Amino acid sequence: MKKCLFSLLLFILIGNICNANEIDDVQCFFYEYVNAANNYSNDYFTYYDNNPIIIRVVEKDDGSKQSVIVPFERYKKEAAKCSKLAKLRKYKNKYLNIKITKHGNDYKIAAMRMPSTSDYKVPAYFIIGKNCNGEWKIKEESMNTKVQRFLKET
Repeated sequence: MKKCLFSLLLFILIGNICNANEIDDVQCFFYEYVNAANNYSNDYFTYYDNNPIIIRVVEKDDGSKQSVIVPFERYKKEAAKCSKLAKLRKYKNKYLNIKITKHGNDYKIAAMRMPSTSDYKVPAYFIIGKNCNGEWKIKEESMNTKVQRFLKET
């Protein structure tokens, strides 16, 4: 009986340690992604899965919100187009109140995003999981924004 209880306790402990290591890995991956994004790294898009879901939740002037799904190819083109000006302006995103939770087989990172060119914070989340090669990738990204052009271009 003692061996059975010991084995069960050991199994639970090892499971928690492995889970903690995965959370550390996810957190490390996220910090690397943020660093690549904020430094306009050439490998920025390699942090994403092949066909991630990119969501922009536009906060309208009247206080309402509208979600827009941005195709990844469009997202990449816009990011490339805007990156030179953003780099000149030293635009960066800072993420505060980061919370990592298990989300099925993946992990969800929820945070408040603070653009360097503003004085407000908006919600953001990322779903991060391993691809078929065992590499961590962003599968879904959602960020609130006050940029209205996302509504005009859909």
